[in-house]
Formats: sequence, C-alpha cells, structure tokens
Amino acid sequence: MEVKNLEPQELWNNFANLNAVPRASKKEEKVIEFMVNYGNSLGLETIQDKTGNVVIRKAATAGMENRQTVIMQSHLDMVHQKNGDSNFDFATQGIEMFVDGDWVRAKGTTLGADNGIGVATIMAILASSTIAHPAIEALFTIDEETGMTGAKELDPANLSGTILLNLDTEEDDELTIGCAGGIDTNSIYHYKQIPIAKDHLAYQIVIKGLVGGHSGMDIHKGRANANKLMNRLFYAGLKAVDLQLTTVDGGSLRNAIPRESKAVVSVPANQKDVFLTFIADFLAILKEEYQSIEAGLNISAEETGLPEHGMDKADFQKIVNAIYAIPNGVFRMSPDIADLVEASSNLARVIIKGGEFITQSLQRSSVESTKDDVANAVGAALENMGCDVSRSGDYPGWKPNADSDILRLMTALYKTTFHAEPNVNACHAGLECGILGAHLPGMDMISFGPTIHGAHSPDECVKISSVQKYWSYLLKVLQEIPVKK
Repeated sequence: MEVKNLEPQELWNNFANLNAVPRASKKEEKVIEFMVNYGNSLGLETIQDKTGNVVIRKAATAGMENRQTVIMQSHLDMVHQKNGDSNFDFATQGIEMFVDGDWVRAKGTTLGADNGIGVATIMAILASSTIAHPAIEALFTIDEETGMTGAKELDPANLSGTILLNLDTEEDDELTIGCAGGIDTNSIYHYKQIPIAKDHLAYQIVIKGLVGGHSGMDIHKGRANANKLMNRLFYAGLKAVDLQLTTVDGGSLRNAIPRESKAVVSVPANQKDVFLTFIADFLAILKEEYQSIEAGLNISAEETGLPEHGMDKADFQKIVNAIYAIPNGVFRMSPDIADLVEASSNLARVIIKGGEFITQSLQRSSVESTKDDVANAVGAALENMGCDVSRSGDYPGWKPNADSDILRLMTALYKTTFHAEPNVNACHAGLECGILGAHLPGMDMISFGPTIHGAHSPDECVKISSVQKYWSYLLKVLQEIPVKK
C-alpha cells in the first residue's frame, strides 16, 4: 500500500508532500517556502517572522468562537541521517517511504516522522472544512534539532493563544508536561604529527551496525556509542601493538547516539597477525557484552594505503585517556520522578585529522544545576589534556505543572475514549515548550503524539494504527477546548 492511501488520508498526504522537501536543520529555506505557500493557498493569514518561523491563523468553526484560542505547534526541520552504505542525497531527494505492516519506514535514512507527523497533522486541521475546532494559531518553528533557534528567537507578538499543543511526543499513551534542557560542549586540540615508518601497514577500522537512536529518549537503554567503542579499542590496542593513529571520523549529529566510527591506523608489518587477532578478540568481547542490545555490531579492519603522517604517541595517549574519562550516557536519575533520567551526556562527534582533535557533545538535564554539573564533568576531562572547550546552544527545561487545565481535560478524555490511564510524565528529550513558555508567560502547555520508534536514526518508523488513534483523540480534544476565561 502507498503511504498516501493510509488513513487518515489528509494527514498522510501532507506527510508525503512534506517528505518531498529537504528540511535539514539550519537549511530550512525550502520547507519554509513550502509552508508559507500552503497557508496562502488556503487563503489563511500567514506570517513568516525574521527567524523563519511560520504562523498560520484559522478562525474558529461556527459555534466555537467563544472557546480559547489554541496554538498548535510542531517544528519544520528533521534529522538527516543515513546508513553508511546508503546512496542518498538529502539536499536533492525526497525521503523514500514504504509501508511495513503497521509501520511506515524509510529506505536507509531517517523518516522525518519526528516532527513531520505533527506538521502534517496541523496542515490537515488548517485545510479541513468539517473538523470542529476553536480559533487556531499554527506555529511551525525552525531548527529545533540543532539549537532550537526558532523557539529562542520567536516573536511572541504573532501569537495570542492561551493553550499550546505541542505535537512532538513519541508514545501514543503519553501526555508530557515537562522536559529536559540542554547545552553543547565542544572542544578542539592541536596535536603534533609525525612521519609514519615505511615498515608499517595501514588499516581502516570501521565500527558499524549499532542501533543508535535519540540521545535523549534512548540514552537510558544501554546502547553502545561508536565513539566510545573506538576509543576503547585504541586504549587496548596501544597495549597490544605499536599502534599509530592518523584519522578518526566518528558519529554524525549532536542529538543522535553515534552508530558508526571510522579510523585509519598503522602498525609495524611484523605485528600484522597480532593486530588482526586483537581486532577479532576485541569484537568478540563487545559482542558478548552487547548481545541483547547490539545484534548488528561489527568491527572490520581492512588494509589501506599508508599515510604520510600519524599522531605523536604522547598526544595519542592523552586523547585516549581524555575520551575514556568523558561521561557518556545517564549521569543522574531523577530522585523525584520515577524512571526519569535527570541528567545525561552524549559524545556525539569525534574528529581527528590533519593535526586537529575535535569533539562535540550534548548534555541534557531537567534541572539547571545538574545540566551545568554534567557539562563541567565533560569539559574538565578535555581541559585537563589541554583542549580549548566552549559551550553553545544552551536552552532551558520545561518545569512540569500538575495543576494544568489542559492536562485535566486531556486526561479525562483519554480515559473515556480508550478506557485506560494515560502516562502523564516528563521526558528527557528537549522539547520547545520550555523556551516557548518563557516567551508566552502563563501559557497552558502539553505535548503528545503518535508512537515513533528510532527517531534520529535510519531505523526511525511511525506506527500507522497509532497515528489513527492520536488523530481521533486530537479531534476530540479540539472539540472540548474550554471557553475563554
């Protein structure tokens, strides 16, 4: 079955049209134009602010003019990530989707359900002539995935709503009322290069096949980080053979758990057999450790051309020690909310090339003080070896409000509609609500959405029956929005 033939068709058609438009974070020019043209084509008031956010206003349906105005919000950008063996150009190609039972997936790339399903949902509400709803202010923000620039630079004068529905949660039984804030810690170090002896053999080491995933929502699941595994290989390899390093390219995006890492190393020719045995033994150890989580884990070592230069051994050891010391994964669990990760860190990128060692990592926490604490821990490990460390992209968390009118309404509707209790929670992902709430004081906010698995990885998929559940629930919520205060 074609994706456009799925129900509700108005939503899935919008999603398919959206997925034909390149929309990488910080490169949203085409999708902004797409959304502005969409609003104008419906004859609705459409505003593009100086940052690139788009607001589309739609009046209430007859009889609902006295209800509170609702801001329906999703972000336009998506994580562009593909498998290493996927021949795909995000800048020119549309996402290639297919139906797999009860799931929609993409061929070798991220799907864009995060947050494209939310965007497509709002588009369907805007276009409908039959759905009952109060006045709608559709807010489409930019650059959520790499800094939340759209939310940070939002012009609040374009919005007058009192309830905000953020459509960016990834389990259909969840009502999210809080989230983590985040900060990027980046570093650079200039190392000494030395000639590689002519009696050496060079190998490209590739770690791949890891599950990866969202560095917030999946950080507690014990998944391997390719950058950490490669560094662990170096640490042990330095003890096994006369190992020399030339390059590393590990990870991809700041908010994705690294799935792959590549390195070029060299060893003396007379240590070839020892080195290859070491690689095989190291892989066997990791497969044993991760057998229930990382079934696709693989490490290969293929002979390649001998480079002219490698890294000075003293710098190599310093870098390996520093990466080993960097916290990665869960830093602290919340003492107040059961099973909630309070603070974490993800070592997203490690690049070593031409005399420069670069790292990029993202720290998250629902508490500002522990966000600083984990960022300090990462920074200290790098500063201790002489790196220049900088921070950027700081954004606040969203403090849960259990005394929320929209929460009470949606909880009651969930119970009567599905005969079950919703999972009211806070999440460890970075939602825009914390920033939007600072711009819009007193806003009653909640986040929900359909079931999406594997966000930020090529395994991303969205559950079809869940989209149908979420859609029917949303329509009931819009019908029950309370009158203006």
